[in-house]
Amino acid sequence: MRIAIGGFMHESNTFAPLPTDLRRFRDGSLTYGDPTVPVWQDAHHEVGGFIEGAGKFGYDLAPVAMAWATPAGPVTDEFFDHFTDALATGCKLARADGVLLALHGAMVTPKHPDADAEVLRRIRAALGPNVPIAVTLDFHGNVSPQMAETANILIGYQTYPHVDQRQRGLIAAQLLARAVKGEVRPVCHVAKPPMLLNLLGQDTSREPMAGLMRTAREMEQQPGILSVSLMAGFPYADVPDMGASVIVVADGNRTHAKAAADELANAMWSVREQLNVPCPRPEAAVHMALTSTKLPALLVDLGDNIGGGSAGDGTVLLAELLKQHAKGFVVVIHAPAAVEQAKSAGVGGTVDVTVGGSTGVLHGEPVRVRGMVRSLHEGKWTEVEPRHGGRRQNDQGHTAVIDLADGNQLVLNSLRMPPFSLGQLTSIGIDPKQARMIVVKAAVAYKAAYEPIGGEIIEVDTPGLTAINAARFEYKRIRRPMYPLD
Repeated sequence: MRIAIGGFMHESNTFAPLPTDLRRFRDGSLTYGDPTVPVWQDAHHEVGGFIEGAGKFGYDLAPVAMAWATPAGPVTDEFFDHFTDALATGCKLARADGVLLALHGAMVTPKHPDADAEVLRRIRAALGPNVPIAVTLDFHGNVSPQMAETANILIGYQTYPHVDQRQRGLIAAQLLARAVKGEVRPVCHVAKPPMLLNLLGQDTSREPMAGLMRTAREMEQQPGILSVSLMAGFPYADVPDMGASVIVVADGNRTHAKAAADELANAMWSVREQLNVPCPRPEAAVHMALTSTKLPALLVDLGDNIGGGSAGDGTVLLAELLKQHAKGFVVVIHAPAAVEQAKSAGVGGTVDVTVGGSTGVLHGEPVRVRGMVRSLHEGKWTEVEPRHGGRRQNDQGHTAVIDLADGNQLVLNSLRMPPFSLGQLTSIGIDPKQARMIVVKAAVAYKAAYEPIGGEIIEVDTPGLTAINAARFEYKRIRRPMYPLD
């Protein structure tokens, strides 16, 4: 039994001005053919699960290609066509008995608002109707019914932060192997309640999402149900299929799959008000951090959530911390030009740098700071623990640590890097447990790394491309009505 494996993963924020092109994928991860295996085999990622599945479920690997880039604006049509053609051609040439594919589910290009479905359409056209295709999807995928009509198996992550990716890859691999052997005949159905979920309410450790996940696992024990995936959706994509969904994979009975998916979708709808979580504005949030006795206090910059496609150079919380004379904070800012200034000054040198505002003032006005260059780094590290995103090798580009007054530290990096790993700080000599306050540019994904060492968590309603309040955005293409907008 020969199984082709590959993937094309991007979470596209359609409100973000930065397009995602070939260079962005090279900055992330881009492999073709056999080199895909050593890059991903040890990662806590579904592709690592696909590779492990070869030994567990008795198939030979045919690695095709894998692309991943940090969330940002839509993928360019040029790169999309190139890489999708590479996947489709590679799968066809592999003459495989089945295909394991890692997609995100919220990829968008200028021509394709449902780009993941288009990837599947082209691969299906290349393979014909009889080769089974199993797909893993991010919990934030904006899943469309078209995906379920093209793929035989759709499996979504069921944790946020995403720490179950390798496990979900193994589940997809097992179901595909069973389908190839003729033991099951998987069919999918996608139910889509008209809901836009607040990212904080998507946290799978928080009620009522935790209870909904328990229900999904119980439903998987029903005869004939092979898999149930509750999907939160990605609210920063203005596309027709934006929003929550439920995927059910059943054994040969599409009616059974639909009934189960509709049941869980109705359960989601019944708790919709509880899935929207309020949080304080910056001034109040910083005051809370200053008076907190649970250290380090984590200020979660929701509007500049890099993992959601934001700029990573938001200054709203930095400016407020300076205004309120905070002491002992750590803030990471994407500031390539300031990094070059720090490199020119050298370790021990003094710099006056301006940070923020590189993509406009949506995330705050530029802030000028003065400090000493404490250290300079290449910005690479290896993460060995299960973390959101599942990546093992990380790179935030050339990085400078600037000592400000009052024990404050500003970390400047040259590649946008979500705070999914403590290695972002520990690899440059900062012990996060010793800080009084840390600004985390995320929503929930940071928790797998930061919650074990954090004190009080203060989620902040900051402005930006990933603002927690959906009313800040002008949607033109989504389905209406949509809760809570209507």
